[in-house]
Amino acid sequence: MPSPATPRANRGPAAAADNRRALIAAAREVYAEEGLRAPFSAVAKRARVGQGSLYRHFPDRTALAVAVFEENVGDLEEYTAPPGRTIDDLLDRVVEQAVVSTAFIELITADIHDPRVLPLGERFGAVVTRLVQREHAAGRLGAHIEAADVLMAVGMLATEIARADPPARPAVADRARALFRAAFAPR
Repeated sequence: MPSPATPRANRGPAAAADNRRALIAAAREVYAEEGLRAPFSAVAKRARVGQGSLYRHFPDRTALAVAVFEENVGDLEEYTAPPGRTIDDLLDRVVEQAVVSTAFIELITADIHDPRVLPLGERFGAVVTRLVQREHAAGRLGAHIEAADVLMAVGMLATEIARADPPARPAVADRARALFRAAFAPR
């Protein structure tokens, strides 16, 4: 077994899927610790793969951010699928993801019209639409609230978390959630 300081043995194309997973996990760590100022090469180093592998999988930071958010959206789709899940559950999960994805939030919002980013927004919009319909039917969400309102709230929440200093992020999330709870309540 290789030591943590030595690179993994080159297994060629057979290692592609493992390398991709390792790069995404490493990117989450590197950018959570250092933000966007971290060199792109630090991701390859943390994943213990060569830079060529990094660039084959992710030619730029946006491609890497898209891969991270594909996993995040997939998690949200699965997490919110059970009939008992609510918008509060969604917001809780978004907070969890945003706290460790702040640098990626900056990248994604800067490239919101990138054709690689658009499908993520569509998938997330479908999650929110499903939850809004469910919450309306259960009487837990005001009739004045539409999916677009929840999407805006999630965007505001993620942006505020990304802008806050790490120790302040839980308080920022709690404050935003209290505002949304009041605004979303049935009238």
